[in-house]
Amino acid sequence: MHIETLKTFCDLVETGSFSKAAALNLVSQSAVSQQVRALEQRFDQQLIERGHRKGVVPTEAGRHLYAECKELLGRFHALEVRLRARSEVISGTVRIATVYSVGLHELPPYVKQFIKAHPQVHVHVEYSRTDKVYEACLNNTIDFGIVALPLRRPQLEIIPFRRDKLVLVCSPDHPLAARRRTSLKRLAGEPFVAFERDIPTRKAIDHILRQHRVTVNYVMEFDNIETIKRSVEAGIGLSILPETAVAHEVRSRMLVALNFTEGPFTRAIGIIHRKRKVFSPAARAFVDMLTSARS
Repeated sequence: MHIETLKTFCDLVETGSFSKAAALNLVSQSAVSQQVRALEQRFDQQLIERGHRKGVVPTEAGRHLYAECKELLGRFHALEVRLRARSEVISGTVRIATVYSVGLHELPPYVKQFIKAHPQVHVHVEYSRTDKVYEACLNNTIDFGIVALPLRRPQLEIIPFRRDKLVLVCSPDHPLAARRRTSLKRLAGEPFVAFERDIPTRKAIDHILRQHRVTVNYVMEFDNIETIKRSVEAGIGLSILPETAVAHEVRSRMLVALNFTEGPFTRAIGIIHRKRKVFSPAARAFVDMLTSARS
C-alpha cells in the first residue's frame, strides 16, 4: 500500500468529489476509483457509500480510516519537511491565493523582495474571490491565502498581516475633490459605486455607514476593485476603498482620496491556512517575511 493511495483517499473524503481528488493527485477519476477499491479489498470493508445522493460519503469504516490516515499523512509530511529543511538552499514553489485588491496592490513588493532573497523559489499567485480563496485553503490546493476581514472557520487558522486604511475616493471633477477630508454624513444620498454585497469589504463599509446613519445611493456594484476605480474615474459615483489600492491613481491625479473626519476606518488583512498544515521551508519563509513586515 502506497502513501499516495492514502492521500488520494483523504482528498476524496475532504473534497467529496472523485474529479477534484483526481485533479489534486494528477490522476484520472478511474485511478481514484481503483485506489478506493484496492483499499476496500485490503481491509475487507466498504469505505464509500455507493449511489449516495449527496456525492461521496464515507462509511463508518471510511471515516475511521480517514481520521487515522490524516494523522499519518501529517506526520509523514512533517518528516519530509524536516529532512528537506536540512538543505541550506530554500527552493520549490509557494502557492498563494488572494483577493484582487491585496494581490494587485499590496503583495507585489513582498513577492519581489522574497524572490530576490530566494531566487530558487517560484512564487505562484492566484487572484480570486474571497470564497474561492477559502475553498482553496480547505482543499489544500494552496499553501496559504491572503484575504480582507478574515472569518474564523473550524478548519482554518488566521495569522494577522496588516490593516488597510479606508478612504473616500472621487473623480478630480467632483466638488469634494478640493478637500483633504470630509465627513461621512456628506455622503448621504450621493451616487455610490460599491463591491458586491457578499464581499467582506462591502459588508464592513455598509456597517460603517449604518453606524453613522448614512444612506448612500448605490448605483453600481462590482466584484473587483479595478472596475470600481474606473467607474469612479468616469464620474459615475463615489466609493470607499483601501488607500493602498488607489495610490497609483492618486499620484497620477486620476482619482482623489479623502480622509474621514470620523476616522480613521480600517480593514484587517489576514493570512489563512488549513489547520495543522505543515509549511514547506519556502512557504514558511514567505509567511515569516510577511509577518515580520506587519504595519
